[in-house]
Amino acid sequence: MEKRIKALYIITICAILAFIGMQVYWLYSRYEYSISEYENDAEQTVTDLFSQYMKNRSEDEFDSVADTRTMVNYNINDVKKNDTLNRVATITIRRFKPLMLLGIKGDRELTDEENKLASSLAMDDPKGVTKIRHSIAVNDAPSEGAIWGAFKNMSMEYWNNLKADKVDSILAKNGIDASTRLIVTDSIPWRTILKRHSSVISPTMTISIPYSEMERKVAEITCRIHPAEVLGKMASNLIVVAVLSIVLILCLIWQFSTILKMSKLDKMRNNFVTTMVHELKRPISTLKMCVSGIENPKLMEQPEVKREIVAETRTALDNISSYFSKLRDLTFNNVEQIPLNWSRFNLHDLFAELEKEARVPSDKSVEFDNRIDPKTVMYADRTHMANILMNLVENAIKYSGSSVMIVAQATVDKDMITVSVSDNGNGISPHDIPHVFSRFYRGKATSSDLPGMGLGLTYVKLLVDAHGGQISLESHENKGSIFTISIPQ
Repeated sequence: MEKRIKALYIITICAILAFIGMQVYWLYSRYEYSISEYENDAEQTVTDLFSQYMKNRSEDEFDSVADTRTMVNYNINDVKKNDTLNRVATITIRRFKPLMLLGIKGDRELTDEENKLASSLAMDDPKGVTKIRHSIAVNDAPSEGAIWGAFKNMSMEYWNNLKADKVDSILAKNGIDASTRLIVTDSIPWRTILKRHSSVISPTMTISIPYSEMERKVAEITCRIHPAEVLGKMASNLIVVAVLSIVLILCLIWQFSTILKMSKLDKMRNNFVTTMVHELKRPISTLKMCVSGIENPKLMEQPEVKREIVAETRTALDNISSYFSKLRDLTFNNVEQIPLNWSRFNLHDLFAELEKEARVPSDKSVEFDNRIDPKTVMYADRTHMANILMNLVENAIKYSGSSVMIVAQATVDKDMITVSVSDNGNGISPHDIPHVFSRFYRGKATSSDLPGMGLGLTYVKLLVDAHGGQISLESHENKGSIFTISIPQ
């Protein structure tokens, strides 16, 4: 049985560890998946908002008519070098003041014709026109359309620079906690790049969006991911895990309870067998001695010896019968099932008989004080009443020091007789008092070498209940105990 219990303990612990590991792994996987979903959604939102901002930026009113103008021209050439064909974008930027080129004094708005004329003059690179030319390799461009779009973005950057704080403001209004920085890369980026989180504790994602491909300019937007938002999306998963965990915990509690009960039952079984052997050993030994005496013809010729052998045999058989009756009574689920042989008997004389029959260890000194009125007559089952008092007496002897005084008293009040048995033994702790009548409960005796199964007081209460009576206990550690029994008459 012990091996089975140990095996159950090991299996239970392994099951707990396996469940915890599986739950941690599953929750971590779901958390990572939820973050990835959050990142995908955030990337789409940030990209859309950034595109909308770029569109609005291109529609803004730039330089006034009379102020400096910027004119961008671009083309793409195929350059062959060492049998390798390269594509090169050439960008020409001209900055000029239309009023100065046209020789118009003052500050007024130009007509459409005047604007066209000023642009035409600027193409001739006259004095007053700042000319800048860029040549950039565009071999990595995904398409012709992407190149022309890059040209447009570059020209836009010249007359209306991108502002990081403005991007942050737009993102914040849409519920995205982000910070933007504008950087120049070593290579030309042509698409949006998402760099996913590297930490699950404080996750962040970085979105790199090119806004001026020709100048290698990129808006790097770092978005902070709040775990609470991710966990909110995992609410259903967390509920499932919580329910499964509660169910498993309840099952484990039940299993541990079962294991403890099995362990307790196994211990009680061993104690039961040990106690039964101990209880039956003495009367059986007596019977063996009596049988040996009966087999000796010379001893049987002596009347006194014969009477003593018969008396010892009868006493041993009575003890065995009483012991098995006790075990039988303890098996009844209902006290009404316990058979009672009602009769009237002298209570003082009954306790006096028990004084003689009580088993006193050789290393103890026991003194009895029978204070019951010799005229006290009780109506009950005499055998059961004797068992009740004997159990109380033997408990007082067992759980005491080297010497003990046992006092028996009785009072008659109307239709009730009250019997008390007190001692000056070790007493019972306040913690154990509520449990002393429970089956197999031994309290402090559990940690001692004293024999017993914790059934004595249970048996006493069972018999008292069968008589329709009540039993109470008053005890103080190191001072003694008082058991009080009330039986209706």
